[in-house]
Amino acid sequence: MKTRNDNWLFYALLVLLIWLPIPLASNRPWAWAIIEVYSFSMFLSWVWIHSSQFDFKKLKPYAPLLVIFSLVQIWVFIQQLNLPIEWLQIIAPVQAEYFQAAGAQVGSLSFDPSITFVVWLKGCSYLAILFLTLTLTNSEKRLKQLVYTMIIVGVIQAIYGSLLVLTGTDHLFFTSKKSVGIATGSFIYKNHYANFIMMTLSLGVGMLVANLSISRRQNLKRTLVSWVDTLFSAKALLRIGLIMMVIALVMSRSRMGNTAFFAAMTFCSLYALVFMKNKTRGLIWLFGSLLIIDIFIVSSWFGLEKLKERLEATSAVAETRDEVVLYGLELVKQHPLTGTGAGSFYSSFQSIQGSGVKLFYDFAHNDYLQFAIEFGLPMTILLGFMVLWSFWHAQLALRQRRRSLMKGVGFAAMMAIIGQLIHISVDYTLQTPANAIYFIVILAMAWISRYLPATHRRSRKIKS
Repeated sequence: MKTRNDNWLFYALLVLLIWLPIPLASNRPWAWAIIEVYSFSMFLSWVWIHSSQFDFKKLKPYAPLLVIFSLVQIWVFIQQLNLPIEWLQIIAPVQAEYFQAAGAQVGSLSFDPSITFVVWLKGCSYLAILFLTLTLTNSEKRLKQLVYTMIIVGVIQAIYGSLLVLTGTDHLFFTSKKSVGIATGSFIYKNHYANFIMMTLSLGVGMLVANLSISRRQNLKRTLVSWVDTLFSAKALLRIGLIMMVIALVMSRSRMGNTAFFAAMTFCSLYALVFMKNKTRGLIWLFGSLLIIDIFIVSSWFGLEKLKERLEATSAVAETRDEVVLYGLELVKQHPLTGTGAGSFYSSFQSIQGSGVKLFYDFAHNDYLQFAIEFGLPMTILLGFMVLWSFWHAQLALRQRRRSLMKGVGFAAMMAIIGQLIHISVDYTLQTPANAIYFIVILAMAWISRYLPATHRRSRKIKS
């Protein structure tokens, strides 16, 4: 896949990943417009560079991921099209009644076709980024650069968010926000910040696994010497970065963000210890240190007790998000196949909102529910299948690949996917562009870790 002309394009992708969280997680119309123009320009540049020399057979392993994501974008485009009322009466009678009441001769599957069109453009830019990630990340060197760029962004966000809390500063990029002792970095919402940190933390842990997963027969003395050597090497910088991100995650006071991270790390650590081949004793030391140092020592100095108090204080009386889920299920029953239209939750929810919900909800605070309401059950199931398929490839990379980098990236993708699947059950993190794109790139990494050919060193052939 690699050509001598596309280096600048790969680095342009890295620049985009660095930029994404800075302007309020790119969760403003002008910010996601920048993403769209930038990603579409990159895609057209890729086409111009590779139009006459790219071997599309090399994309065959990634075809299912690209096809599924493309089908979703095609469906969203169909949702916003103007259709005859007669057609809607057959396909989506509730929508037909809605548009007839407004005196319209045509209607759409979406209750708000204009916002669905906006979501479609955004989704197409995500698809372009997914395609560019899969085609440009064509060597181990580039895969490392991609992963470490995302980790560095996470560390910067962790330092920035922690400093804002520790100094009591209320400044954010592009806006101001009153400091309330909660880390949010350049994000507005603490749960989205915690989710972002969770994903970059997963990548960091994966790289530690990659650094320690090369099997060697060592006695205890050599193992300890190797471990001490690690503490004073460049790997120590990565470990320090992880500690900073754990501190920021705890200081975010995000209940499910912390729960998702520690649950995902625990599961993947045990899975790796049981199923990963050629593992070393260093991995056991690594997983033990992550749990002991991060949870019981570092976190206790930076707000773990406050997070515990917040978890204990949570009650069904104080929370109304469970009632939003109950009312939202009614929308799923009304529109099981076609959905209400991508991005239309804030308008469609008002039609069934009961007296138990006093606040205005523009999101469902549950991405499973929101996708089911807006996209319909078939597309939601298809998206879920895409994520689970990516998880399958990630765990295969961890279990079957010989290259330590592929094992580490597979571990990272597994951990991030599990954490995301847990977190979106109570929040809408995938509605934020920065989080959504980082997760899409991680899904791409799951497939890359499974299928990227091993780099040959000198004349020695290494099988994977």
